[in-house]
Amino acid sequence: MDITFDQIVTPQGAFLVGLICVIYIYIRVLRRMSAENRIKLAIPTEEVSNSTMSETEVERYSRHIMLREIGGQGQSKLRKAKVLVIGAGGLGSPVLSYLAAAGVGTIGVIDDDAVSLSNLQRQVLFDEDHLGHPKVFAVKDKIKKLNPFIEILPFNRRLTEAEAEVLFVEFDLIIDGSDNFLTRKISNLVCVKLKKPLVSGAISQWEGQISFFNETKDSACYSCIFPVEPVDGLAPNCAEGGVMGALPGIVGSVMASEVIKKITGAGENLTNKLLIFNALNNEFSKINIQKNLNCEICKERHEA
Repeated sequence: MDITFDQIVTPQGAFLVGLICVIYIYIRVLRRMSAENRIKLAIPTEEVSNSTMSETEVERYSRHIMLREIGGQGQSKLRKAKVLVIGAGGLGSPVLSYLAAAGVGTIGVIDDDAVSLSNLQRQVLFDEDHLGHPKVFAVKDKIKKLNPFIEILPFNRRLTEAEAEVLFVEFDLIIDGSDNFLTRKISNLVCVKLKKPLVSGAISQWEGQISFFNETKDSACYSCIFPVEPVDGLAPNCAEGGVMGALPGIVGSVMASEVIKKITGAGENLTNKLLIFNALNNEFSKINIQKNLNCEICKERHEA
């Protein structure tokens, strides 16, 4: 409806404009009240008290709490969760960022590398002020600014089997964003031994893949699908074959989503599935995978 100036200056026109303003303000108030009520319904006062979640935290995570699949209970689970991220590089950057923003209470990160100029094309947690600094300490610096309510545990060292057996015990879930087959093999071996779920991702050039391993004794482990190291040149890492800068963000975000769903019990995860993304063609494909009963790594688990 068009209102002319002549109509506004009449008593009837002024009343109409006033009525429109009242309706607008009423709608805004209703929307705000609706959002606040959804938060209160999702996380009762006693639940906030029991989990010692502050009002600031409730507001910070309000968009999670509004989700029926997460709610207050799911957010409290995230707050109590302990996850370990292997690798603070291309995949580690988005994984660490989104898990920290989501409110995962304790996040460990292990990496022995330092920030280099070539990292900045895709490893968005870092900037030029971090050049030459150990990645795990740069991560702690940036993540604590993103969310001061969580704890970051930096481990500035290379993952070995002995190190993994000591370290993994302290965490609920392991996320492997490393860039080499040996580290992935060690991660999987120890996760199977300790019965720890493992979210694994990998990227190269224009393609990435994600899967969820070891969720149950009946699900596949990493070695069921990749029992031997690829021949040279078949699966080059970023330093050898290059990588499109935005690809780690896409793959790492999916990995973080898998972790959040596992902790909160929301939706379905990628157990016994391999999700592949090709950025050149904008194609996602999902392949069904199965455990290998002859897998040397998890043979004892199959027989248990």
